[in-house]
Amino acid sequence: MSKERQQVAAAGSTNPGVARRAAIASFMGAVVDWYDFFLYGIVAGLLFGDLFFPDASPAVGTLAAWATFGVGFLFRPLGGIVFGHFGDRLGRKRMLVLTMLIMGVASTLIGVLPTYAQAGVWAPVLLVVLRAAQGFAVGGEWGGAALMAVENAPAKWRSLFSSGVQVGASVGLLLATLVTKIMSGATTDAAFRSWGWRVPFLVSAVLVIVGLVVRAKVEESEVFTKKVASMSEETKPRVPLIAAVKSNPKGFFAIIGLRFVELFTFYGVTTFGLAYGTDELGLNRDSLLNVNLAVGGLAVLTIPAFAYLADRFGRRKVYCWGALAGVVSAVPYFWAMESGSLVLIVACAVLLVNVAHDMAVSVQQSLFTDMFGPEYRYSGAGVGYQLASAVGGGFTPFIASSLVIWADGSWSLVAAYIALGCAVSFLVALRMRGDDAVAGSLESTQARATAREGATA
Repeated sequence: MSKERQQVAAAGSTNPGVARRAAIASFMGAVVDWYDFFLYGIVAGLLFGDLFFPDASPAVGTLAAWATFGVGFLFRPLGGIVFGHFGDRLGRKRMLVLTMLIMGVASTLIGVLPTYAQAGVWAPVLLVVLRAAQGFAVGGEWGGAALMAVENAPAKWRSLFSSGVQVGASVGLLLATLVTKIMSGATTDAAFRSWGWRVPFLVSAVLVIVGLVVRAKVEESEVFTKKVASMSEETKPRVPLIAAVKSNPKGFFAIIGLRFVELFTFYGVTTFGLAYGTDELGLNRDSLLNVNLAVGGLAVLTIPAFAYLADRFGRRKVYCWGALAGVVSAVPYFWAMESGSLVLIVACAVLLVNVAHDMAVSVQQSLFTDMFGPEYRYSGAGVGYQLASAVGGGFTPFIASSLVIWADGSWSLVAAYIALGCAVSFLVALRMRGDDAVAGSLESTQARATAREGATA
């Protein structure tokens, strides 16, 4: 790869207005898609076991509900492959419009889905299909949104400008929790189980319209139009994913280990913790929803703050400290849950989510996308990211619930599971080199990609 091509691959936009619009659009799109995705996890933990698997025992019904939650994660890599392929060849913007439409339609349909009592076995079947559609859509969302933000960001502040992708995810959690809490508080328990849970899903239709309006005004990234779109068909990778993995196989698989801290801490608190606290410990549902509100609201401040520090002092340092925070906070979180003290629960949830999780996600956009050249980074970073979600994210509540059953109701194995995942992320980040590993090695990574340009079939 020539020096000129290296500079184009690494450069950001020189137009502040373009950079701001791209950051805002990535943020808004993330809010819409993750509102839908997280809403499913919240409601699944509270109700779906009874509504869609009523013939099972309470424990098995909960596991079945978590299994449908995990199905969405299994389809995320497929979404990453499909949207990544066409995003690398046709552009990021078109794919992001499609992901939002698919997600919005699937979520709205969940809101009108008949329960088992109304449709029998077809109810859980349709639920699984719609959850798979959600996973497929969100599988293409992160890669495209991250690239639109990173590729348009000023070179010095790439982590900060792209952190809005993860802030949007936190706002999505905040909105999903808030709307669910409002409906839960405004209706009786019977009414919430009958129809109140549907309203948050139907709200998705409104959010999608807003998101589409914002995304329609964003231009394609300058890196794509100048570097990738101008390439001839002969020089473009025919299968961008294969080219990406060949260019940096260690980086592709390192993404999986790096994401454990993010996935284990977040889903351990916001989905499993909600269900475990209400079902096993008898804690108040609305109080635990307030915990989700607290960490979701605080993330709006902590994620960009950590991204700023990463741009100043290095991404690997921020990642390592976040992973260590996850290791040491897992057991105290469950001690706090067992104590029943809302103050202690919030404090420990903040350590796991707003420190461990947020330190990691604040730099992922720039860290992961820098591992690959612009002609295949939607596929490389996006599929690696979503593969990690399938391996370590979607079945975290299912695995955690299984560990509780295995341990006769104890949380000890779940705490060990979360701490171990964070330790793996720490060790992977620790072994990385260069700015902090990736930005500093960008030229060498791209040089390796150039040497293998002939192997892009």
